[in-house]
Amino acid sequence: MLRRGDEILVCHRVSSVPAFPDYWAFPGGGVSRIDRDPLFALCREMIEEVGLTPQLTHVDTNLRAEILADKTAFVSAVDDGRITLPSEGFDIISERTTPPLAPLRFHNQFFTAKCEVEPILEVGERVEFDDYRWATPAQLLEEWLSHEIKIPPPIIMLLRDLIGNDLEEAIQILANNPPSNNRRIEFAPGVECVPIPTNTLPPATHTNCYVLGVPGGSRVIIDPAAKCAEGLRILEEKVNEIKQSGSEIMASIFTHRHPDHIGDMNAISAMYNAPIWATVETLEAIPYSDSTSVLKEGDSFQLEDVTWTIIETPGHCPGQLCLVSEAGIISGDNAVQVGTILVPSGEGDMTRYIEGLHRLRDLDPNLLFPGHGPMVANPTKLLTHYIEHRQKRHEAVFTAWQNGLREIEELSHAAYADKPDANQFLKIDQTMSHLDALRNEGRI
Repeated sequence: MLRRGDEILVCHRVSSVPAFPDYWAFPGGGVSRIDRDPLFALCREMIEEVGLTPQLTHVDTNLRAEILADKTAFVSAVDDGRITLPSEGFDIISERTTPPLAPLRFHNQFFTAKCEVEPILEVGERVEFDDYRWATPAQLLEEWLSHEIKIPPPIIMLLRDLIGNDLEEAIQILANNPPSNNRRIEFAPGVECVPIPTNTLPPATHTNCYVLGVPGGSRVIIDPAAKCAEGLRILEEKVNEIKQSGSEIMASIFTHRHPDHIGDMNAISAMYNAPIWATVETLEAIPYSDSTSVLKEGDSFQLEDVTWTIIETPGHCPGQLCLVSEAGIISGDNAVQVGTILVPSGEGDMTRYIEGLHRLRDLDPNLLFPGHGPMVANPTKLLTHYIEHRQKRHEAVFTAWQNGLREIEELSHAAYADKPDANQFLKIDQTMSHLDALRNEGRI
């Protein structure tokens, strides 16, 4: 929503919501089963979230309470004329499909309309927003760049499109030809994500390649995992964009040696030449290496005024590293929002893996940028879940051993009694990892 020609409305999401807690976002939401089209859904969401009618006036309090209690009340109110849907004034200025970071993807439409009244945030147990503000796109972007506020990636793209012209003129340009491609998926300032299709563990289908730095400055590419034709095309397009911005690619860094994180190095070297930085264990697995540097615990490098520091978390894989900055942690395969992380019995170390989870949580990161799947907006919550889950499984394996079980199939069945439908091979492999750790800990 736009007011006074230069300000837009953003609302602060409460800490308890599962998606983007503590982020500033636009009012709106998903199209439910009772909604007739996206605009119908938007009008309903505006009443629920900010107390405004489709005519952008304050809604009757009792009617709002009815709709909050039962969405079908909105349908009834439209049908009996208590609510009139807009025939004009709401223009689509952007359409985005969420990137392939999770099994479920969404098509998003962003509307704009002029508004001169103040929102009234919802109250009660179903509160989604706890604050609102009017600000210029430039002001919001500057605060985001300074890590003062959090904003979802698609809104960052939209804010960039709104800056540079008169706001109403910029909106009209977008309305005439709404952009629909995810040109830059910015998880945080100086942290861009490029999902690369890879042969990885389901439900993931892509590996997150990260581009650090800003256009025009030095850049670092993390985990360029492209091997297939589509992946190489995506990576080459991004590399060309980086070069056209005037940036120099300072290095390629690999978080670990697993094949879904290391691309076709011969093909990639034809796109750009840059030193390869990784741990000793990872460098041994890279067939092509013209210029390399060994990374180890405590090393760091600078991009503009941002310092990235290396820490090692080798539980999932020997030599796995993470990169830490004010923006958050590029965490490799330590934790993911969708799916799970395996600790392979052949090379993983369950004890060190759990220690690594504790270490990441103790750093209290602003965000977590995983090797697969969506950005983690609440790292402490996710890492705590991982720690508690792994420790519980660890003790379940120990209990099964104490109870006299010795055959690996029996041990895995007992330890994973709460997951009878889990893949049997993976259950056995993870049980072996726990047994190895328990032996190394001197408990069995």
